[in-house]
Amino acid sequence: MSDFVLRQEHGDIVVFTLNAPQTRNAISLEMREQLLGYLKEATNSPTIRAIVLTGAEGNFCSGGALQPINGQAALKPDAQRTRRNIAMLQDIVRILSAGPKPTIAAVEGYAYGAGLSLAAACDVLVAGDTARFCASFGKIGLMADAGLIWSLPQRVGPAKAREIMLTGRVVDAAQAGEIGLANHVVPAGGALEEAKAIANGFANIAPLAIASMKRVLARGPNSLEDVLHAESDAQPVLTLSQDYVEGRAAFKERRAPVFRGA
Repeated sequence: MSDFVLRQEHGDIVVFTLNAPQTRNAISLEMREQLLGYLKEATNSPTIRAIVLTGAEGNFCSGGALQPINGQAALKPDAQRTRRNIAMLQDIVRILSAGPKPTIAAVEGYAYGAGLSLAAACDVLVAGDTARFCASFGKIGLMADAGLIWSLPQRVGPAKAREIMLTGRVVDAAQAGEIGLANHVVPAGGALEEAKAIANGFANIAPLAIASMKRVLARGPNSLEDVLHAESDAQPVLTLSQDYVEGRAAFKERRAPVFRGA
């Protein structure tokens, strides 16, 4: 089986690289299957603390693959196949946005269509300064999917999100940084190293606390009362964790905590 997604561990972080450079890493059915499988493994791994998602050879992801990876003619529309494609993308987005591990997108080049959706679903988005973002769905007769209608307003606000999605205009890296789509903009070619540095920083944050905050954030946008109720559900559980005991002890002893995710 071809490696549509490359997997590399760096200590307690894992980097997944979308690997179809001939299509600017368009996300085919095969790529979705591999990425989802890898994400599930990372989610369940006791040793992985953070996940970095990037693309091969200077591009993040140009969107959904419009034809099979082997070059055959594009398939005719098929409702069952479409549902399968959407379901897998949605499961990927659920893990990126609401899963227990922090996720960082390292974006160079194109992040179009579903590529934008995947990047926006991550907790932190790092962009090289030549990156380009586009909600290009409408240009091929589709609506935004893979959670973009939820994730983009979270990043840039509802008014700007409407404009980006409805017009399908290209947003360059500088503007992405200005409006909050990108958390960090770095010189071209430097996004992955910056993303890995950010991922390593999560080692000092309790895994259960991160998981709880991500779970609550994924319910948004919420009213204040919704958030307060969610906090009331999660916080008592966290105070019973070993990591909470360790965090308090480390603070008192003026040392770095050693969290175990338990």
